[in-house]
Amino acid sequence: MSETPLIGDLGGTPGAPLSGARIGVITFPGTLDDRDAARAVKLAGATPIPLWHADSDLGDVDAVVLPGGFSYGDYLRAGAIARFAPLMAKIVDAANSDAKLPVLGICNGFQILTEAHLLPGSMIKNDHLKFICRDQTLRVENNQTAWTNQFDEGQEITVVLKNQDGQYVADEKTLDELEGEGRVAFRYVGWNPNGSRRGIAGITNAAGNVVGLMPHPEHAVEPGFGPLGADGHYSTDGLGFFASVLSRLVEAK
Repeated sequence: MSETPLIGDLGGTPGAPLSGARIGVITFPGTLDDRDAARAVKLAGATPIPLWHADSDLGDVDAVVLPGGFSYGDYLRAGAIARFAPLMAKIVDAANSDAKLPVLGICNGFQILTEAHLLPGSMIKNDHLKFICRDQTLRVENNQTAWTNQFDEGQEITVVLKNQDGQYVADEKTLDELEGEGRVAFRYVGWNPNGSRRGIAGITNAAGNVVGLMPHPEHAVEPGFGPLGADGHYSTDGLGFFASVLSRLVEAK
């Protein structure tokens, strides 16, 4: 099998990968998918920078990924303890600053982003009260964010879903605001696997630099190792997330 080519030359000099782009991947106690996220960053053409939850400084990263897992064992509530990690305060400040640091929260990372109030709503146990692991089709509802701009609006992508506390909930006013402002980033297609309100699989903040979703794009970045797409081929749709942030970083520079 041939190695997946780097795609980090978006918007730059042809053939020159964005080796200067540094994307931090944070690890909490109980994080499981930090290495997978780092590999996805590398395959996209950027440099993954390991970050530790107890760090007091983000360094000079250009974006941050909060990967999946079970931070602090999901004790108390998924993401509730990780929200108070020292590095999270820096991430919150950077995401809300004028620079608008791009932040992607995947699964447990999404849960942490809601607990940190970078994204509205909350995550509770799946409506069937069981852990679920499956290939999942998503529809891209907003392709204007830092993490979705390489997709087409309405495009259907296939990535991996694996969670226990994956039911997205919010009050009706918040849901109406998300819908009205175009802040629903992804919606489940074919089946709502966890009872999430209005089939919401992922959302964005108003500025479009912070995105959270329950499914795992980092597990759909290499032929032969990801989920099977609708066309019967292995999906690499997850690369679009990391290509999108690199494209946004090119625009910013």
